[in-house]
Amino acid sequence: MSEDQRPRLRDLFRPRPVSIDRIVTTDADEAVPPRLRITAAYAWRLLLIAAAIGVFIWLVMLLKLLVIPLMVAILITALLWPAFEWMLRHRFPRWAAIAVSLLGTTAIVAGLVWLVVWQVRLELPAVQASTTEALDNFQVWLHEGPLQLSDKQIADYIDQGFAMIEEQTQALLSGALAIGTTLGHVLTGALLALFSLICLLADGGGIWRWTVKLFPRNARPAVDGAARNGWRTIVNYARTQLFVATIDAVGIGLGAFLLQVPLALPVAVLVFLGSFIPIVGAVATGAVAVFLALVYNGPLIALFMLLVVLAVQQIEGHILQPIMMGSAVKVHPLAVVLVVAGGAMIAGIPGALFAVPLAAFVNVAAVTLSSGSWRTGAAPRGDLIWSTVPREARRRNR
Repeated sequence: MSEDQRPRLRDLFRPRPVSIDRIVTTDADEAVPPRLRITAAYAWRLLLIAAAIGVFIWLVMLLKLLVIPLMVAILITALLWPAFEWMLRHRFPRWAAIAVSLLGTTAIVAGLVWLVVWQVRLELPAVQASTTEALDNFQVWLHEGPLQLSDKQIADYIDQGFAMIEEQTQALLSGALAIGTTLGHVLTGALLALFSLICLLADGGGIWRWTVKLFPRNARPAVDGAARNGWRTIVNYARTQLFVATIDAVGIGLGAFLLQVPLALPVAVLVFLGSFIPIVGAVATGAVAVFLALVYNGPLIALFMLLVVLAVQQIEGHILQPIMMGSAVKVHPLAVVLVVAGGAMIAGIPGALFAVPLAAFVNVAAVTLSSGSWRTGAAPRGDLIWSTVPREARRRNR
């Protein structure tokens, strides 16, 4: 067979001109204005895309007990990947690299939990006394403050609160009966996440090669290149958030300790975990620190705690992160808040946690496909509306 007679593989991602020879029009179609026809064409296509996305989200929610542990394992793999890859480059056996990664992570988590439990047990009597004093001061404020409530009114409000709780007794009992199932789900999810993490570290490349074979043969190079660019984005996102979480936790925890705010270590751990949800998590956990300072130390210390939280956020975002990681393409905070809020509305806390990395992956993969950079394996050079890939600082003198 000659070279001209060989069948050529079609590029599924290359736009081609649409032939209009087979388009059938009627008198009714001719009566519809062209702009309305174009709008209708866009409308039914958008509705079809929205329906596909809705079915996908429904399936994810239906299989959430499988999807959430898998997503947790992928995110932890991205967090461990730089150190894991460094060990592989330095001729560590893969089993040894996996063991060091898992044991090191377990040791860090266990150490943090031990520190939290230790400080809670150490400061619990003082916190209880401070809580009692704060409640007494609040009751005095209800009497003498702007509300000017009497003892009878306060007692009536308390009785109404207990009545509301009694009305919800059945719901509370139902929730208590479901605790066993919930704990079972949590334990099962934790074991599944651990097993998935080990499999991803042990044979992530083989799992991905098998996944690529599910796509049509002509589309496999494009899918592989787009996903690899997206994975690099996820790894850089995880590294960035780990750095941000560490700086926030150390700064805010040290500030709480110096200001003698109770439970400084639990606050630091809470800030560390919350910082993995961009902007929203840092704001919420910082507010907890300020609230504790307000309740147990007074308005002046709370003001200083607020200044510490704001200063840590500014130093981390505008000084340390650019120095450590280079200048990165920033995303407007409104985009982050909307994505996190949308994820929380769909899937609660897991949705808020995974919304940002998922949005970053989808955007980078889509730009890789549309720009054609999957052919060369280079980073996408299109218009990225979301990019967490650190870029090297541009040289002024070239």
